[in-house]
Amino acid sequence: MKEKSTSFSIKNWSIHDRPREKLLATGKQSLTDAELIAILIGSGSRNESAVQLSKRILASVDNNLNELGKLSVHQLTKFKGIGEAKAVTIVASLELGRRRRGEESNKIQQIKSSKHVFEVMQPKLGDLPHEEFWILYLSNSNSILQMLQLSKGGITGTLVDVRLALKRALEVNAIAMILVHNHPSGTLKPSEADKNITQKIKNAGEGMDIKLLDHLIVTEKSYFSFADEGLL
Repeated sequence: MKEKSTSFSIKNWSIHDRPREKLLATGKQSLTDAELIAILIGSGSRNESAVQLSKRILASVDNNLNELGKLSVHQLTKFKGIGEAKAVTIVASLELGRRRRGEESNKIQQIKSSKHVFEVMQPKLGDLPHEEFWILYLSNSNSILQMLQLSKGGITGTLVDVRLALKRALEVNAIAMILVHNHPSGTLKPSEADKNITQKIKNAGEGMDIKLLDHLIVTEKSYFSFADEGLL
């Protein structure tokens, strides 16, 4: 006698266990990460519910949403049950979350510490696979006048034009600057190139009465401050 096959459709679950209904009944905070992703993808496969599939995807990145956000459409479609449309939905949703974090960080208008700089820049740089070099131009009250991406490079470095950095400082009437770049490798140790460019920009700024307040190296979870470590 054949054993009756089990249906993995969420429609067969108790109404209180269905992600959409659960969200409507008890609020978004009550849902697990897997349940939220299940709502995005809508369905699983023949042998796996959307929630189970979502749990398997999350397990592949140690249940880390930041790591999930780094997966490409191609990488996501390697999971059985995830086609291109579902993968695009996941990628787009996580990108919206990243941009939301960025908007929250932009509410910090006045820089009071290296931590403030990290909170502003981590959403922009923390999980990038390549290096970017940014400058924050500040007023005499340390309010942000402008944030400029000075260069974008590869995995191990980026070229920085000192003249362009100072040209923009003069254009926005900046009194001070803070340098920020990321290390995709995750290391917080400044390289000799990091130290050299810091000194070059500091020296160039001093000739124009524009002070270099700090240089931060940003990773996904932490940062290194030249000022805090006495390297300026």
